[in-house]
Amino acid sequence: MAAPPSLDQLLHAAVSAVGGSERPGQVQMARAVAAAIANDEHLLVQAGTGTGKSLAYLVPAVAHAQAAGRPAVVATATLALQAQIVDRDMPRVAVALEPLLGRRPTYALVKGRRNYVCLNKIEGGFPEEDDGLLSVGQVDAGAGRLGQEVVRLREWAAETDSGDRDELVPGVTERAWRQVSVSAHECLGSKCPLVAACFVERAREAAKDVDVIVTNHSFMAIDAFEGRQMLPGHDLLVVDEAHELVDRVTATITDELTGAMVTAAARKAGRLSENTQPLDEAGELLAAALEPLQDGRLLGLPEAVTLALSRVRDTARAVQSDLKPAQGQEADGARQVARAAVEEVHENAERILEDRGLDVVWLAHDQRRGPVLRVAPMSVAMLVRDKVFADRTVVLTSATLELGGSFDAVAGTIGLRGDGAPAWQGLDVGSPFDYRRQAIAYVAAHLPPPGRDGASDESLDEIEQLVRAAGGRTLGLFSSMRAAQAAAELMRARLGDDIPVLCQGEDQISTLVRQFARDPRTCLFGTLTLWQGVDVPGSSCQLVIIDRIPFPRPDDPLASARSQAIARMGGNGFMAVSATHAALRLAQGAGRLVRRGDDRGVVAFLDSRMMTARYAGFLQRSLPPFWPTTDKAMVLAALARLDETAPDPLPVAEPALRSLTGARTDRDGTEHPGPASAAPAAPVAPARPVAADPPVAASPRSAVTGGHAWSDEQDEELRDAADAGMLLEELVEHFELPEATIAARAGQLGLTLSSGQLFD
Repeated sequence: MAAPPSLDQLLHAAVSAVGGSERPGQVQMARAVAAAIANDEHLLVQAGTGTGKSLAYLVPAVAHAQAAGRPAVVATATLALQAQIVDRDMPRVAVALEPLLGRRPTYALVKGRRNYVCLNKIEGGFPEEDDGLLSVGQVDAGAGRLGQEVVRLREWAAETDSGDRDELVPGVTERAWRQVSVSAHECLGSKCPLVAACFVERAREAAKDVDVIVTNHSFMAIDAFEGRQMLPGHDLLVVDEAHELVDRVTATITDELTGAMVTAAARKAGRLSENTQPLDEAGELLAAALEPLQDGRLLGLPEAVTLALSRVRDTARAVQSDLKPAQGQEADGARQVARAAVEEVHENAERILEDRGLDVVWLAHDQRRGPVLRVAPMSVAMLVRDKVFADRTVVLTSATLELGGSFDAVAGTIGLRGDGAPAWQGLDVGSPFDYRRQAIAYVAAHLPPPGRDGASDESLDEIEQLVRAAGGRTLGLFSSMRAAQAAAELMRARLGDDIPVLCQGEDQISTLVRQFARDPRTCLFGTLTLWQGVDVPGSSCQLVIIDRIPFPRPDDPLASARSQAIARMGGNGFMAVSATHAALRLAQGAGRLVRRGDDRGVVAFLDSRMMTARYAGFLQRSLPPFWPTTDKAMVLAALARLDETAPDPLPVAEPALRSLTGARTDRDGTEHPGPASAAPAAPVAPARPVAADPPVAASPRSAVTGGHAWSDEQDEELRDAADAGMLLEELVEHFELPEATIAARAGQLGLTLSSGQLFD
């Protein structure tokens, strides 16, 4: 019997299949992952850009999964990385490893229930999101665009093999999709009359037999914390983009409550309970109690808020009793929707009133929703230790895990330090790039420290000089959207048409990034999304400007609570929270510059505290080892030389389309191996993207209409306004925007006036 292939043989085959070459850091990481699995020990791996870390963990994960007979789980923070793994990496790995392993590896993308059409809702088993929109089976030509979309969705549901929204091309508006999908809490589960045909349940069953399951941080966390067993049993978890884990986990277990949520729950339960009027009144009482309060952390609940929350909790409990199905009662979608809404407000009110030791409660006024009461844990370290690191090997990897020259800061936030912490190893496999030869880290030490009133005139002059020297080619990373927009507006006035300036929010991020990558004279300014998500190798990005050290906002309730708690225990709260947060963001932002071995350029820090502050050394040690300088004249000359000798920008591909079988198809019609082609035939193809709960978080998105950038929040506000029957004239006053601008965006979203007239 032939000996099984070695890890090195498997890695070599996989790297060759993707057209790459093995790198020392990649080999070192793959061996470390395999050793961690063998020794049942956790591993933190810092792998710089260009290491090829996805193959370094996918290859040992596949080998282990096939040997152990159970899947490995890979969790990412972003949809972009999920798409890379499912559309590019795993198809090639599967083909390359099949001859060596004797079986083609299989894989699945675990998706949220909201991403799949609900057959029971299609058949009328749930109340419509928009009452009277379209009766079951009725094709109403006068129903407008929304009704036409729902008709199309019902026709598609009868034809699709997967029910996956991503396979519906062209897509539909979010409002239309809500008519045919349900959330995890609204689902009837095993009591559903169509459970045997359910797309989610069939896909979940198929996922049990694959080798690699790809999901997101939030889904993984809920599976671990709530014990829903949405993921199959596994003993290996790989967390990529691990620098985002704490924030994603915290967001997952953050709850909120508004008066409108309570009154909406009462409305949904109106026909099923005689106790909804007190619940509705409790919602109004809560809204009135919260309205006069200032934004910020609530160290103690005011008496009026405590009274209102108690009323919400108690009245919701009474309605809950009414909503319990009687013995032998048939499953009812309307009852389940009402139960989900009432249970949410009951549980959230109860949690806030409990005043748990680690919980932080704060108030934020939202332009659309009014006062919102939120509650989140101050720390998730012990929760992650107990629920994520128990009973499995966990590999965490990112280009930025070692902050200030140590893994301790990150390890502490995820429960890997202190008494009872599990065994773990930290490894930095470096980067294949020669950072000191490829890039300059320039600190504008002559500038005044940034103030609270926005960029100084000196800083704006500095930006103009740097951009002109670079000939465009600039990615500007700002600490706030207001700062990015102000700088973009001023630079447009100063630079004219010779150097176009794009700004985040003026179109979808992916569209802006492609435009920036195509035209080397262009600049792109933005905030958090660009700090972490932009990958523009080549000559289009030769200057990255960072306006200031990205500390958390002073009024951030969680950051301030964490800092104060550490200080009370004798620690340095500023260094543990604010400086660590800033170091992570700086490392991510600076990492946008060098994406390939032939990239050259400058990262310019316009915050003189990078040189003068007592914490400057910690921040500097967290950055890639660029060549440091404060010599402005030298930097301007270097940028000018790079501009003069820059090669043409690299080709920019249009986004790939996924076919109904899961294969990728480029816009020119070229097909590539995709998930479905990487698995043997089965009743439900194991490698088809798979569903589960909760929904995969959507990526940030905006759209331009009439010169105004519409954010996700404004789109949702526009939907709610249309649902409430507001007239166009009222919306003009509400949004303080021209009628044509609002009408154009509403038409794109398929929204209708209360009279039935389509916005167009």
